[in-house]
Amino acid sequence: MRCAGCGHENPAAAKFCAECGARLGLMCPQCGAELPAGAKFCIECGHRMSAPETAPPAETAKPSAVPDFQSRLASYTPKHLAEKILTSRSALEGERRQVTVLFSDVAGFTPLAEKLDPEDVHRIMDRCFELITAEIHRFEGTINQYTGDGVMALFGAPIAHEDG
Repeated sequence: MRCAGCGHENPAAAKFCAECGARLGLMCPQCGAELPAGAKFCIECGHRMSAPETAPPAETAKPSAVPDFQSRLASYTPKHLAEKILTSRSALEGERRQVTVLFSDVAGFTPLAEKLDPEDVHRIMDRCFELITAEIHRFEGTINQYTGDGVMALFGAPIAHEDG
């Protein structure tokens, strides 16, 4: 899937661009639900979607020699960070360590979302996710999950950091 923001080609299952962190895929402008490619109607609220852009036919899936963990990691982590994680992975298994968990969400999101058009909310949240994701990756953190208007990230695992 090609990122509309930076043009980077991402794995088909990617939800966020591996290069710039922008959200990929189709979302309902009415309720924000994630939709399968080519959806004509939202599967959550029934909102009619605009006609999908025509895309070139997808290549036939080839069996991958890359383990599932590596392909998932590459789909949402910058390449340099993914390489560090993969090289330290064997040392991680079974290891206990202190980590820092960051949870960030948008204060006042619900009242804001009620006042604005869904398209504007989506645009604002995409930009928020782009900014926080870039900062998390800059400090070698890994995104654990995106939840509505929030992001949860880990620092110190899988890549260890010195106490500063």
